[in-house]
Order: sequence, then structure tokens, then C-alpha cells
Amino acid sequence: MPQLARRIGRAKPSAIMQVAEKAKRLKAEGRDIISFSIGVPNFLPGDHVYAAVREALAKDSGQYGSNRGADALLDAFIEHMGKIGLTGYGRVNCATGIGAKHVIYNIAEALLDEGDTIVFPTPYWTSYLDIAEIVNAKIDLLPCPASQDYKLTPAQLDAALAKKPKVFLFNNPSNPTGMVYSKDEIDALAAVVAKYPDTWVITDDIYNRMVFDGLGYHNFVHSRPELRDRVIFIDSLSKTYGMPGWRVGFMAGPEVIAQAVTTMNSNHITNVPEIVTAAAVAALSGPQDVPTQRCAEFQAKRDQVMAAMDSIPGVICPRPQGAFYVFPDISVAFGKTHQPSGLKIGNDMDLCNALLETKGVACVPGSAFGEPSALRISYTCPTPQLAPGLQRFQEFFAELA
Repeated sequence: MPQLARRIGRAKPSAIMQVAEKAKRLKAEGRDIISFSIGVPNFLPGDHVYAAVREALAKDSGQYGSNRGADALLDAFIEHMGKIGLTGYGRVNCATGIGAKHVIYNIAEALLDEGDTIVFPTPYWTSYLDIAEIVNAKIDLLPCPASQDYKLTPAQLDAALAKKPKVFLFNNPSNPTGMVYSKDEIDALAAVVAKYPDTWVITDDIYNRMVFDGLGYHNFVHSRPELRDRVIFIDSLSKTYGMPGWRVGFMAGPEVIAQAVTTMNSNHITNVPEIVTAAAVAALSGPQDVPTQRCAEFQAKRDQVMAAMDSIPGVICPRPQGAFYVFPDISVAFGKTHQPSGLKIGNDMDLCNALLETKGVACVPGSAFGEPSALRISYTCPTPQLAPGLQRFQEFFAELA
């Protein structure tokens, strides 16, 4: 029979979704499952978003929309960026897509020819590696272990950019670690980036409104305005507004990149649907009380999870200051056996499988993010489930010997 294209052999299903689906299947079978796996915010947007959708439905034109994004949506995004200090962008600098993942994929297609190099820190969001492999780019990973708080150092970045990669991909706040770079840390990295004018920079900062402890969000463009000519900012409705299923992502950057994404959209999706556009405009432009309240709630949940991690001997967990993840180094468990079940723990996969089988707690192995010494906990589950889930997690480690 005819063969598939070689690129499909490089495409992999999401490891995160595989864990989430397994947890969902066990729950359907009657198991008592608490899921710390999938990174969905688990809240809904404000009533004004649904009101805007109902109004749009009543006026639906049924026509094609703009490949770049409706003017009202671009304007709302530009205003939204201005609130975090990213100013001076016009419609020609922006484009939309069906979620941030789609936007990043389009940018990868636009920037990376086969054999070009993309560099990004480890741990990384799983789709970074998957997208880079699909477009057949060379990948340079920069290990950032728990011992350096999962953060990239200027020296690491300098050494990597000296090799003249085509693209540097940066994530702040981080998925999977929840770590946030301070202003001084961003300033130091931006100074390195400024030395290497031949590298594009993608800042995937979709958690920029979920920053805790008064730390604030900082971007390379804040530090070095001259980097605006090659920094591409990525944002999304999914996390901030509790709208992951609505699938709206954005980019802002050089006009040539926005035009490239627009051209890709004309071949891929045509446009973000009119009804979804109305919801997105309302979310960005309307009352911000829901995301503000949820950010405060996530900070409190972060404190609860960190208290549990800190109570487990040998588990190392840098304190995250954003997003809704913690990423503990659980390598202390390797080589041990879960006594009640007899299950041996050789690696992160073994631990997550045993945790799910014996305690009904679903976490994502760190190897899915390029760090096999760890696992990811997403603490967006309903609040009543958080304490019992953490207690089961602590009990599991207490039963290892």
C-alpha cells in the first residue's frame, strides 16, 4: 500500500493527554481517581463572555473572517498587551490562531527549514520537542535541573547562542515547573540575547497573568527595546480566562512574522470563528475579576502543595511563583519498592504508574518534559480534592523502602 510521509513518524501523541486519558478511563471504571495531570485551569470565564457569545449568535453573518484575526480582536489583544507593558504594537505586528500551540507551530514552519537549529531549556513543555521534530529541526537542549531552580543561566544561554541557532524558544512562567524569572534574571538573559542578532526569539508567556508573590511579569523587550525586531511574544486565552476549549492564541512581533503566520492561517484554518472571536474580545476587554480571583486562589493552592512537598524527606521542589504547577525532583524514590504493593520504582514512569495504581493519583512523569528525575503536579483540580490527593501522595512516599 502507499506509504505515509516521513514526518508522521516524527509526530507523537501528547504524553500529558495519555496520562489524562488513562486517569479518565480508570475513573469511568469506578476507581477513585484524583488527577494532578492535565494543565487545564478548571474554571469558566465570566458571564460577560457568554453574553457576548449570545449577542454574536443573534448577529452571526456566517461568512469567512480575516486570516490575521478580526480587527476588534487584534485591538483587544494590543490593549491587553499594553497592560503588561508591551506597547507600540499595531495590527500588522499581530496574528491569531487556534490556540497558542497552533500559533507556535505556524511560527516553527515559518522560521525553521529542515536542519536549522532551535534551542530551548529543559524542562520544556512537551509540544516544543514534538513541533521541532515534526519540522525536522535540529534541537539543542539546555539542562536546567532542580539544583539551579529549573532556570536558564546567562552562561548557558551565551554558550548556546554562540553556536548561532536559528531560534531560541523561552517559556516564562514555565510549564512544567511554574518557575518565574525575576526582572534581574530577564535583564541578564536579554543582555546575552542582544549579543547575537542572527537568532529569532520566541517567548511563550501564556501564563503572564498568573504570577505570584508580587514578582511581576518581565519580557526581554522590557529590558532591551531594540530586541522588538526579533522577539515574538505568544499569549493565549486558555489559562488566564479559563477558556482552553475555545482555542484562541495570539502572537505579537515583527511585521514579517505576523504576515507569515497570517499566510499560514490562510492555508490551514482561514480564520478564528466569528462566535469565538466575540468571546475572546469580551474576555480580553471586559471585567478582569475572574482571572484576578483565580490567580489568588492558585497562589494559595501553590502554598498548600509546597507544604506537602517540603514534608517528604528527600523530595526536592524549587518554589514556583507562577502558572499552576509544581515540579518536584522525586529521584529519592528510585531503587525503592512500594511495600504494600511490591511495585519497584526504577524511574519516573514506574513511580507515576505505581502512584496511579495504588493511590489513584495521576501525575505526569518528568521524562515527558525532558527531566526524568521529576514529575509534574497540576494543582487545578477542584479544591476539595487537593488535600486528599496530597495526602495520598505523602502516604505513597512513606510506604517506600
